[in-house]
Amino acid sequence: MSTILEYKGYYGSIEYSDVDEVLHGRLEFIRDLVTYEGSDAKSLKLAFQEAVDDYLNLCQAEGRKADIPLKGSFNVRPGRDLHRRAMLYAKRRGLNLNSVVSDALRRYLDGQDTGPTL
Repeated sequence: MSTILEYKGYYGSIEYSDVDEVLHGRLEFIRDLVTYEGSDAKSLKLAFQEAVDDYLNLCQAEGRKADIPLKGSFNVRPGRDLHRRAMLYAKRRGLNLNSVVSDALRRYLDGQDTGPTL
């Protein structure tokens, strides 16, 4: 079972409210708050797609750029010792820290059994 929906490059969560007996979610990885809900899986997926379309249309109507999820950069705070080790590793090999971190992350994720990719 997937816990993330995808449409037009946007990702949405899937949650269940036992109190309301409704499925709901929000667009993930953007700053704006965009939510949706449905009574079953099919209606939730449709509501998610409509929420993405509505969000894009609203941004266009307001003359502003829609947030783009997962732009390709993020801050990492590994702690002083790990930062030092990674920087020295990169320097000794003539690399930059970004390529060392990207390579380590790629190797880690490629070695994991993560199931279907997004």
